[in-house]
Amino acid sequence: MIWRFVIAFFLLFMLGPILLVVLFSFGSNALIGFPMGGLTLDWYAKLAHDTGFHSAFWASFIVALATAILATITGTCAALALTKAAPKLVRSALAALSLPVLLPPLVVAIAIVVLFVRGLGLGLGLPVVILGHILVAQPFVILIVMARLARFDQATVDAARDLGASHWQAFRLVTLPQIASALIGAALVSAAISLDDFIIASFTIGGGNTISTFVWGKMRTTLDPSINAIATILLVLTVGLSALALRVSKYKG
Repeated sequence: MIWRFVIAFFLLFMLGPILLVVLFSFGSNALIGFPMGGLTLDWYAKLAHDTGFHSAFWASFIVALATAILATITGTCAALALTKAAPKLVRSALAALSLPVLLPPLVVAIAIVVLFVRGLGLGLGLPVVILGHILVAQPFVILIVMARLARFDQATVDAARDLGASHWQAFRLVTLPQIASALIGAALVSAAISLDDFIIASFTIGGGNTISTFVWGKMRTTLDPSINAIATILLVLTVGLSALALRVSKYKG
């Protein structure tokens, strides 16, 4: 009985603030807090007419889509190469590729600015944001695809090659259909990571906003339930993409 109480307490502790954010996004009171007044969709309607939010939303959409596509392509190529490498090399390569995830996001953001902006001379903007998000999302793609390839029957590829298929034909007609669900799941996870990021985007975007930097800008000037509405939209997008990725990739836990 006591363990049920402890688990319930920690669930409330972790999920309570998130539930309050969603709840206050529907409150009619202009101040975030209790009493919240009646239920309303006015704050969402306000966002529908906010040109700044529109711009930030489409910027985030472009970045997330580009990150999903490019991270999935590069991550899949890396996973295919690693499955054919020696085990010791695989461990070392995975450790190196996972560094952007293990390091503090602030350090990663500074490193991206130093490399792409100072080193390569690229201007701040969405292309640099995309490159930064690919760096962070790619390790997840590699792990997801490698997990699928670990259960892949290589004999089907060997049979296709014996029947005269080229390497590309064997990949396109045999390998790709069997790992397609994992690729879609990896792309959705990459998009969710991109939408959720704030630190890399804030360091590399220059002018303009993504959804996360737009929220930060609003919080510095005003604090009203429209911020909760944006947070709720972002929550639905990221959790929805992650849940869809788990379902599509048939992840069993």
